[in-house]
This record gives sequence, structure tokens and C-alpha cells, in this order.
Amino acid sequence: MSKSRVDVFRVDVMEGARIALFSLKANRMRTVLTTVGIGIGVATLLAIVGIIQGLNSSFDRQLATIGANTLQVSKFPWVMRGDWWLYRNRKNFTLPQVEQIRAQSSFITAISPVVGRGADVSHGEEQLSTVGVNGVTNEYLTISGYEVTTGRFITESDNETTRPVAVLGADVAEGLFPGVSPLGQTIRVEGRPFQVVGTLSRKGKLLDNNQDLIVMVPFKTFYAAFGKQRPFSIAIAVASAEEVRRAEDQLIGIMRRVRGTAPDAPDDFSINRPEMLANTYQQLTGALYGVAVGVGLITLLVGGIGIMNIMLVSVRERTREIGIRRALGARKQTIVFQFLMEASAVSAVGGGLGTVVGLGTAKVVSLITPLAAEVQPLTVVAGVGFAAIVGLLFGIWPAARAANLDPVEALRYE
Repeated sequence: MSKSRVDVFRVDVMEGARIALFSLKANRMRTVLTTVGIGIGVATLLAIVGIIQGLNSSFDRQLATIGANTLQVSKFPWVMRGDWWLYRNRKNFTLPQVEQIRAQSSFITAISPVVGRGADVSHGEEQLSTVGVNGVTNEYLTISGYEVTTGRFITESDNETTRPVAVLGADVAEGLFPGVSPLGQTIRVEGRPFQVVGTLSRKGKLLDNNQDLIVMVPFKTFYAAFGKQRPFSIAIAVASAEEVRRAEDQLIGIMRRVRGTAPDAPDDFSINRPEMLANTYQQLTGALYGVAVGVGLITLLVGGIGIMNIMLVSVRERTREIGIRRALGARKQTIVFQFLMEASAVSAVGGGLGTVVGLGTAKVVSLITPLAAEVQPLTVVAGVGFAAIVGLLFGIWPAARAANLDPVEALRYE
């Protein structure tokens, strides 16, 4: 582009911007109403997207507490598709099978049977209901991702001698021993005494499951105290997340072999990965996300139609002005720039105000409800940018109509 053309383009832009701003100022009420229309669209879109992004981030953080390099073998799949009774009638696992898996797998770094139940836990006058009581072995600490904050974890000796010892989750320790160290104290689980030997770090919730409202006891102690009727699952850790799929493939063959599954029979066990929960969550929220964004886009579309309508009115009102400018030598390009800048300015201002309202709404929702809200900076930029683009797109027809007016006819317009 030559220097003269650059100068002409710069003059067109500056002059168009000046006239556009003057026109917006002269029609304040119209400008405000149009701005509010596009602002509502942007606010709706950002509020919805912010809440959904917050939920996604919250779920990702919760899922990370499981560990990307873990597997859990159980009778029931985490995501159940099919008849519950088919899973219920599967054979229970046995401890010899756990040892065979340990011996035959080349990927496993830690393995532990896990059995659990809900129970009332008390100390003195303090009592907590529906606490998760899990029977595990010493290797479960490596698999679960918990950290011991005080004391120690369950040992192999605790398990072999069925010692009545317990390790408390953060909420249990705080609930039963407010301001006091629980180490060495005795708690009662369904009336049975257990000595506290350690406490665990806080992990938060996973979906609706509070991972801190938990008591861990030795696996064999659990069966000795609460009976052996409950089936257990098998928690497994591998060296890295990259080896999980290969470990799973190998584990399928091992499990079928140690359980004596016939070659033509389906698997009578389920191997669960954290990735399965993530896939299910994405399937559940994907449709919601699409509908929510669709609502926001429809609102923006309505705002864009409002901009087009107002700009067409503006063109009609300023027909004589356009004729005078064209008669004095204004080019079509200059007229187009003027009306496009007017449309995009209204839309951008509305987008900015909508962004503030949308972010505020998302924040208020996160404060007064369990829903999280987290708007990424790129989303904010995209919201304002998209609003400006909406203004440009819906301003094209009015701008082209203004530029293509016949100067003679425009001068005669009353």
C-alpha cells in the first residue's frame, strides 16, 4: 500500500471515528438501549461459561487426588452400564489372588486390597456419623496419594497381627479432637475401640464423596471387627501414567487366569481408571455446555439484530447528511468506515459492560451456591472481541446501504 493510500486510510478512520462518536453522543438513549442489548448477551455468555469452566477446573482438581497412575479392580465398574445384578453375582476376590497379581505383573509398584463401610465414629462426647471406614494394607498410602501429617500409617505388622489401630482423615481428626492431638487416643467405630496412630493430609471432595471424612484400619483388623461378608476391591499403582494402559492390558490377562475365567466367557471383574470418570463427566456436561453457550449466542444474536435495526434507522435519519458528504467528495469507503465504527463501538462498549456484569454474576453464584466459577482471561478477551465482531457483522448491511445511496436522491431527502 502506497504512502498516499495509507494517509487516505488514516484520515478515513479518524474522520469516521469522530463522526461515529458524535452520532453516538447525539443519540444517547438509543446508544444506551443498544449497548444494554449487546451487554446482556455478553453477560449471559460469560456467566454461563464461567460457571462451567469453574466446574471443569474443580472436577479436574478433584480427579487429580486419585492419581493418574492408579487402577482399581472391583466387581462393579465406576460407570455402570447394564444390569446391576450381573455385577452383583460376580465372584468375590480373594487374598491369594492379590498375591498372584503382585507376582505376575511387571508394572505394579504397589497393591492393596480395600474394603469399606460407613460407620459412626466417636470419642468421648464427640461423634461423627456416616464416616468411611476402610480396611487397607501398608501399601495403600502410596496408591491413594494421602500424606501422613502426624504419627504413622498402617504397617504390615499391624495387618498381620490384626492390631486395633486407626489413621484418621483430616475432618475426622478435627471433628473428634478439636484443638487436641489425637495420637495415642482411643476412638470407637460402631462401639469397637481403635487406637489412633496417625492422621492424614486433607484431600477434599471427589464428586459427592468427602475424602477427609475417613478412618483407615488394617485390612485384616477390619474383617476381624466387622465380619468377612463384605467383598473387597484391589487398588493398584504403576510407575507412571504412561504405563497405565499397558498395565491394564496385562492385568486383564492375569485376572482371567487367576480367577479361572473360561476363554469364551466375559470378564467377571472391572478395571477402573480415573480417566473413565473424566470421560463420563465430559459426556454429561458436554450437552449442557452446548445448550448453555447456545443460549448465550442466541442472546448475542438478538443484540446484533438490535444493532442492525438501530443502524438502519440512523442511516435513514442521516440520509441528507450522507448526500451532502458524497456531493463534497466523500468516498463510499469513508461512509462504510463511519457506520461500521459506530456499530462496533456500540457493540464493544456493550461487550465491556457485559463482561463486568457476567464476571460479577459468576462470582456471586460461586459465593452463594456450591457451584464454582472460574473465568479464564482468554474467555474475557474472546467475549469482548466477539461482541465487537457481532457489531461489525450486523453493521455491514446498514453501512453498505448508506454508502450506496445516490447522492442526488439523498440530497432531496426530507
